[in-house]
Amino acid sequence: MTRRILLVAHPRRVEAQQFAGDVADRLHAAGLQVAVLPDAAEATILGGGSNIVTVDPADPVRGCELVCVLGGDGAILRGAALSRGTDAPLLGVNLGHVGFLAEAERERLGETVQRIVARDYVVEERMTLDVTATHDGEVIARSWALNEVTVEKAARERMIYVTLEIDGRPLSTWGCDGVVMATPTGSTAYAFSSGGPVMWPDVEAMLVVPISAHALFARPLVIGPKSALAIELVADADGTAVMWCDGSRSVELAPGARVDVCASQTPVRLARLTSWPFADRLVAKFDLSVDGWRGVARRNHGGLGRSEQA
Repeated sequence: MTRRILLVAHPRRVEAQQFAGDVADRLHAAGLQVAVLPDAAEATILGGGSNIVTVDPADPVRGCELVCVLGGDGAILRGAALSRGTDAPLLGVNLGHVGFLAEAERERLGETVQRIVARDYVVEERMTLDVTATHDGEVIARSWALNEVTVEKAARERMIYVTLEIDGRPLSTWGCDGVVMATPTGSTAYAFSSGGPVMWPDVEAMLVVPISAHALFARPLVIGPKSALAIELVADADGTAVMWCDGSRSVELAPGARVDVCASQTPVRLARLTSWPFADRLVAKFDLSVDGWRGVARRNHGGLGRSEQA
């Protein structure tokens, strides 16, 4: 049976398509079939031949053993929407800036392709969130998120008033710019920039971070994975809101709307190429200073280079 890789890159970014063409040619030379989405079929700069196929957008991952995404975290999150719920893991190649979700860097593209061909990677499952938005008892949206679900004010000049509910009980009401509900994977994204803590990926928990809240009790909260979270927009308050899932899927919310969030039973499967500790990834991605460290690993192994940390 022919091995197939789904290759995803931004169809309107020339650099991404050039890299996609390079990867496709390398995979084709190794005897693998490369699949692309219809909107990228004409844009991808390909030198290959019959091993390039266009997938059905309704079921793009069918028959694919891996989804390879070239881009920044936004592109990788879009790739996660394709791979989630399938057996195909997701492997991100960073063409952006931080690229926290990426497993490989553009400088090691050839080595990354070799690892794909050899199936030389391990698969790690990451928690996702299930989301339901309702208004007056009617469901207005169902979605999910790998990084975070946010409820944010729709108008710059007007804050929103929300009540946080945990396990069916109200905890506090805030006037704020919004609320972030994140997974451990998303703790280094919007939640982090809003003042939340970093959670290691193997922590089973959800994170709640108020954004610019006008309240004394408005600190980040770490909630158990079996708990149920809800945000209610105060019905008699002014100000509409927007619910965002991973910063790309949005739904408008009127006063009185409710957003329920819980840990999902459907994870995202990430292909990992390295076994470096998460602390090394933080150091590399955030360019943290570790000068002066004299730990055991440094004495035994001579320290880690930047390329190794990534």
